[in-house]
Amino acid sequence: MAVRGDCAASALMVMRQRYGANAMERWMKINMNRYLSGRSVEQKKEVPLALVENQQYIHYGKGSVTMYALQDYLGEKQLNGALKQYVQAVAFQNPPYTNSPEFVGYIRRAAPDSLQPLLTDLFDRITLYDNRVTDATAKKLPDGRYQVDMTVTSSKFYSDSLGTQRPAPIRETLPVAVFPETGKDKRPPAPLLLVKQRLHPGSNKLRFIVAQKPANVAVDPYHELVDRDLEDNRKDVKL
Repeated sequence: MAVRGDCAASALMVMRQRYGANAMERWMKINMNRYLSGRSVEQKKEVPLALVENQQYIHYGKGSVTMYALQDYLGEKQLNGALKQYVQAVAFQNPPYTNSPEFVGYIRRAAPDSLQPLLTDLFDRITLYDNRVTDATAKKLPDGRYQVDMTVTSSKFYSDSLGTQRPAPIRETLPVAVFPETGKDKRPPAPLLLVKQRLHPGSNKLRFIVAQKPANVAVDPYHELVDRDLEDNRKDVKL
C-alpha cells in the first residue's frame, strides 16, 4: 500500500494542476464508486486501508480518495514534504522492506494533533459517511449579495470486516460549498464559497452570504470522504 499511496498522491496532483481543482469532482466520484461497488461484492472480508494487500478496489479506489483528502486537510505542501521524507528514507532499501505503518507514520508526524483522529479513520478504520443536502434556498439581499440557507443531514459509521456498522462521532470538519451556474463552456465552475464546517449527527441548518447568484450547494463536493450515497450530496437552490 505504501508505494501505491505515494504514486496515487503524485498522479492526483498532476491531474489537479492540469485540469484544475474544480474538475476533480468527476474523477474522485469514479474512484469512490470503484471502492463502493468493490466492497458491495466482497466475498471474504474488507480490511482498513493500512492493512490492504491484494484488494484493488481498496488500493486504487479508496486509496486515491484518501490521498486526495489528505492534500486538502493536511495541505499539499505538508503532504508533499512527508512523502519526500518517506521516499528518501526507503529508497534503495534492503530487506526488511518498507510497509504501510512506516508510510502512515511519516504522514502522522507531518500532521497536527487535531488531524490525528481523522488519519486513524482514513487508514486504520473502515469509515463511512451518509451526508445529504435536504433543503437549499436563497434570497437576494438589498446590497446585491445572496443569503443561502441549506440543511445538511449528516451521519458517520464504523464498519467491521463483514460490513456490520455502528454509529461514530463526527470530530472532523466537512467541506461545504455554494456554486454558481455552469458557464457557456460547460466546465465545472469554481465555488462561490468553500469552507469546512463542523457538523453534528442529524440535521444541520447552515447560512452563508455569497457575492453572486447561487445555483446549487453541496456537502463534500469533491468526494473526499467515503459516502454511502454520492447522489444526494448536492442540491439545486430554490430562489
